[in-house]
Amino acid sequence: MGETSSAFAGLVAWTVAGLLLVVTVTGLSRKVGWSAPLVLVAVGVGLSYLPFTPQVRLEPDVVLVAVLPALLFAAALQTSFLEVRSRGDSILALSVGLVLFSVLVVGFATYWLLGAVVPGVTLAVGLAFGAILAPTDAVSVGALAGTGRLPRRLASLLEGEGLLNDATALVSLNTAIAAILEPGAGFGNAFWLFGRAVLGGVAFGVVVAWVIGRVRRRLRAPVLDTSLSLATPYVAYLPSSLIGGSGFLSVVITGIWLGYRAPSFQSAESRVAERINWRTVSFLLENAVFLLIGLQLKGIVELAATSDIGVLPGVLIIAGIYLSMVVARFAWVFGATLLYRFGPEALRERRWDWKTAIAISFAGVRGVVTLAAVFLLPPGTPDVGFLQLAAFVIVVVSLLQGLAIGPLVRRLRLPLPNPEQDRVQIRSLVAEAQDAAISRLEQEATEEDPEELVSSLKRSAEYRMMIGTSDEQGMITQPDAYSRLRLLMLDSERRAVLDAQREGRYEDSVINAVLGDFDSIETALKRSYRRDVAKPQARSNPLGALGRLRRRP
Repeated sequence: MGETSSAFAGLVAWTVAGLLLVVTVTGLSRKVGWSAPLVLVAVGVGLSYLPFTPQVRLEPDVVLVAVLPALLFAAALQTSFLEVRSRGDSILALSVGLVLFSVLVVGFATYWLLGAVVPGVTLAVGLAFGAILAPTDAVSVGALAGTGRLPRRLASLLEGEGLLNDATALVSLNTAIAAILEPGAGFGNAFWLFGRAVLGGVAFGVVVAWVIGRVRRRLRAPVLDTSLSLATPYVAYLPSSLIGGSGFLSVVITGIWLGYRAPSFQSAESRVAERINWRTVSFLLENAVFLLIGLQLKGIVELAATSDIGVLPGVLIIAGIYLSMVVARFAWVFGATLLYRFGPEALRERRWDWKTAIAISFAGVRGVVTLAAVFLLPPGTPDVGFLQLAAFVIVVVSLLQGLAIGPLVRRLRLPLPNPEQDRVQIRSLVAEAQDAAISRLEQEATEEDPEELVSSLKRSAEYRMMIGTSDEQGMITQPDAYSRLRLLMLDSERRAVLDAQREGRYEDSVINAVLGDFDSIETALKRSYRRDVAKPQARSNPLGALGRLRRRP
C-alpha cells in the first residue's frame, strides 16, 4: 500500500511539475517573442536526456481518447457553423480529399523507399504510415503564426481542415492496420469500414448534440452546465467508437452545433464560465502536448538504434518521405485552385487566389496526432522503431517550416485582420442591437415603471448606439424595474445580433465580440441584483422573464 501511494504521489508530483513548466516556458516565450511550441519541444528534448527524468512514452490511448476529444471539442465550440456550411466544399476538399490523396502518395513513397532497404515492408504498411502523416495540426499552425497574424479566410480553412482531417486520417489508419493484420481482407472490407466510421460518426454526433442541448436547456446553475460541457466530448467520442463510428467526427459535429445553438439554451453566466474553462483546458493540453513531443525523443532513438538501416540511408528515406508529403499537399491544393478558378460557376464564386493557395500549401504542420498514431502500428511491423523516429523528425521539421508561415503571409501581402474595420462593424452591429432594444423597451414598459427609468434606459441605448459600444452605465435606482427592462432589452439585442449572424452580414469575430459583451453585461447585472437588492420577503423575480425567454427555441 505504501509503495502504491508513493508511486502515485510521484506521478502527481511529475504532472504538477510538468504543468508548472508548461506555464513558465509558454509565458517566457511569449514575453521574448519566441515560438512557444518549438521552445517546449526543445525543453522536452533536453529534459529527456537528464538522468533524473523518467522515460516518457506517449501512450496512443492517452492522446486519442483523453486529450484529442477535448481539444477538438474546444476548437469546435469556437468554430462558426455558418462558416463551415458556407465553405463546406473547400473544407471537405482539404480535410477529406487531401488526406486521402496524401495517404496514397506518402504511402506509395514509403513503400518504395523503405521497401528497398527493409524486407517485409508491404503496401499496407506504407499506406498506414501515409495515414499517420496525413493529418495537419491547426493548433500548431495558429500557435506558430500567432494570434491575428493569418488572414481570416486562410485561418478559417485551416481551422476547418484541422477539425475534420484527424477523423479521416485515423479512419484510414485503422483500415490500413486491418489490412496489415489480415492481408486477404480486400478493398471491399476497407471501404465498408471507412463508410461505417464516417456515417456512424456523423449520425451519432447529431444525436448527442440534440440530447445534450435538451438537457442543458433545463440546467440553471452554471457549475452544472459547465460540468456537463466538460464531459460532452467523451459522451460523443466513446459510444461512437464502440459501435464502429468515428468518435472524432462525433465530437466535432457535437461541438460545432452546440457552439452555434448556445445562446438559445445557455444562460449568459454559463456561456462565460464555459468559455473560460475551455480556454484554460485548451491552453494546458495544447502546450503540454509539445512538451511531451520533446520528452519522447530518447525512447524513440533507443528503439530506432536497433534498426539495421544505416544513418545515411535513414536520412535519405526520411527526406524522401517528407518531400512526398509536401509535394502531395502542393499538388492537391493547386489542383483544387485550378478547379475553383476555372470549374463550374458555383465553384468560381468561392474561389481563392494563387497567393492563398501558396499559404495553404505551406501550412502543412504536423503535430501530436501523428506522434500518437505512429504508436498504433502493430508490434510486428518491420522496423517500427525507425518509423517512430521518422514520424518524430517529420513533426519537428514541419514545426520549423511553420515558423515561416507568418513571414510568408506578409511577403505575399495577404490581407490580415483589420482592427479598424472590426471596430466599424462592431459599431454598426451594436447600433442594430440597440435599435431592437429600444423597440422592445417601448413594447414592454408599463405605467407602473417609473418614467425617469424608462427615459434613462432609452437614453443609455441611444448613447450606446452613438458610440458603438455595449458598455453599461451602471445600475441606477429602482433595481427591480431596471433589471426586468434591461434584461428584456438585452434579449432583443442578442436576437438582433443572431439574426445578423444568420444573414452573414458581419465577420464572426465581430459577432462573437458583441455577444461576449452582452453575456458579460447580463452576468454582471444578475450578480449585482442578487448581491445588493434581492430580498426574499418583498421582491418579485425580475430575472424570471429572461429565463423564460432563454428557454424559447
